[in-house]
Amino acid sequence: MTAAEDSEKKRSRGRNETEEERADRMWVELIQEVRVAQMGVQILFGFLLTVVFTPTYRGLSDTDQTIYIVTVVLGAAATGALISPVSLHRLVSGRRIKPQAVNWASRMTLVGLVLLLATTTASLLLILRVATHDPYVPYLVTGVLVWYLVCWFGIPMWTRFRHTSR
Repeated sequence: MTAAEDSEKKRSRGRNETEEERADRMWVELIQEVRVAQMGVQILFGFLLTVVFTPTYRGLSDTDQTIYIVTVVLGAAATGALISPVSLHRLVSGRRIKPQAVNWASRMTLVGLVLLLATTTASLLLILRVATHDPYVPYLVTGVLVWYLVCWFGIPMWTRFRHTSR
């Protein structure tokens, strides 16, 4: 048997677990993923909350202040979405609906990641506009946004498409 055949055979078997066991495993994996994203969004959001209290904020143009406000709102929304799996788990724990809870928590985590992407992009735009005042800032930010899209969504979706058994 070749390595490819062996790999295909293992892939076709899958895991031998009940729906509840699968939900338990997926919950643990999801919570580990959320911990990473939560740390990033909480640090970024905490930083954003302090900016308004600095002397530099008063000197920002109306456009930059608008970008800041949008960024803070995005950060708040991302924080809420990424913390929501914890609340969901706490409120439905013991109700025998873990598979459904995992599904909803997964969706909220994906929403949180999209909001974190928007928050990070808007933060970068604001910082580079204030730091450089150069016309190339939107191009730089667009390049970073494309990089995030490739890393966070493109490669995972390609991997999912490429390696999921049909």
